[in-house]
Amino acid sequence: MHGSPGTGIPDMGKAAVRVPPQPRAAEVGRERDRERERDRERDRARDRERDRGAAAAGGSARGEHTHSEPPLPGAGAARPVVQRASVRGQVLDALRTALVAGELAPGEVYSAPVLGERFGVSATPVREAMQQLALEGAVEVVPNRGFRVVVRGARELAELAEIRGLIEVPVMLRLARTVSAGQWAELRPLAEASVRAASTGCRATYAETDRAFHRAVLALAGNEQLVRIADDLHRRAQWPLVGGPVSRGRADLLADAAEHTALLDALIAQDLVVVQSLVREHFAGG
Repeated sequence: MHGSPGTGIPDMGKAAVRVPPQPRAAEVGRERDRERERDRERDRARDRERDRGAAAAGGSARGEHTHSEPPLPGAGAARPVVQRASVRGQVLDALRTALVAGELAPGEVYSAPVLGERFGVSATPVREAMQQLALEGAVEVVPNRGFRVVVRGARELAELAEIRGLIEVPVMLRLARTVSAGQWAELRPLAEASVRAASTGCRATYAETDRAFHRAVLALAGNEQLVRIADDLHRRAQWPLVGGPVSRGRADLLADAAEHTALLDALIAQDLVVVQSLVREHFAGG
């Protein structure tokens, strides 16, 4: 190897230059994918750690301030245990029950970490469940604080009753003409179950049997979309009103449940006038 004249820089000339072997494009792509997955796993681990810290600290994580949050009913009692399988779904059911029972008060703000502590889970499934409730119109997101239970009035309840009537009354009148007495008789156990639930005086317990009866009636129309939409409207109609009683009394629930039995009798008799009247009165009562 000789230096270039006057420069002192080695002259490579025609000497062979050894280039290290380069990785194939596919291998580079796979390595990048593996690195991204490692990054995502690290992010998930950090999120889990933050959620555990938030639950332990009572909700200070992720900007959700809980110092002014109203105490949860039964905070001193043994908390409900949520099974790990389908945690989000179980938390969603528990929150819906708390809404119907009036345990989550209209206008109040609740944070995911504090609710997670109540259910014995991290804040993540609570946030996911609350986001679903926000889509349903039960709560609204409050940035850096949590979720506020929507305030509802008598006008909204009346509007829901009107919409339910427009959808369900024509369907039930048609079913009254076409469904056999034997098919209606098969729904009698559901009507009786709603009466038993009403006798407990628990609004949340009754709400489930109330909706189960109505779903079974509408299912006879063979329209799954109808059942889904009607059930969503029914669920919204069960949320308590602001300024109203936290829970309807046992006598009110029993009167409401008795209308299920009366409705079955009218459907079996194909008494369309009574069917229409009962359904509209039933909706007006929530």
